[in-house]
Amino acid sequence: MSEPSTHLSTDPSTLDTHVLQRNAEHLAEKYAGIFSAETVERYVFESYATLSRTARVRTYLASTATHFADNRLRALGQGQGRIDSPVPQVLFVCVHNIGRSQIAAALLAHHAGEKVEVRSAGSLPGSDVHPLVVQVLAERGIDVSGAYPKPLTDDVVRAADYVITMGCGDACPVYPGKRYLDWEISDPAEQTAERVREIVEDIDARVRDLWAQLQD
Repeated sequence: MSEPSTHLSTDPSTLDTHVLQRNAEHLAEKYAGIFSAETVERYVFESYATLSRTARVRTYLASTATHFADNRLRALGQGQGRIDSPVPQVLFVCVHNIGRSQIAAALLAHHAGEKVEVRSAGSLPGSDVHPLVVQVLAERGIDVSGAYPKPLTDDVVRAADYVITMGCGDACPVYPGKRYLDWEISDPAEQTAERVREIVEDIDARVRDLWAQLQD
């Protein structure tokens, strides 16, 4: 499992500040009429600060934070009814978002395509997706090399129709009108490649069943 980051500061560098401001302006145009420019900018910089606490490599942190902010803003708009949600919204949550929830999200996106909107998060996110998870999913033709651990935020929970937890206890807030499922699945951290393959197979079977339910 990835070691925690040793970075102490969550303040952006001068270069990152310029990138974040420029990206916030672009997102403000995207969400014009839905959120104010101030709200968008706050989400971008908050997302940067949040990811800075766990990020091992900062080279693309500003871009990653912008992607995270974009996802959160979309979820916020969906949860508030400002953005339509024409397909089921599914959120997978585990502790570190480096293994089980990443696997489940990748597999459901693979099977369902654009017929489901999938998110994943961790109650205590790690710094990198587990390399064996990346490897085993690649063996199935699924590329998660660009995925990154994301903290569990209220906006993504509110946007979800289904919330599937895997070993994160009571960390996920409960809201009415959502379906909550808890899957007891072994943590792939510190496992062999063969054992990770077995875990992926277990999750795949559950994801296929969930996808079948979503189509009913």
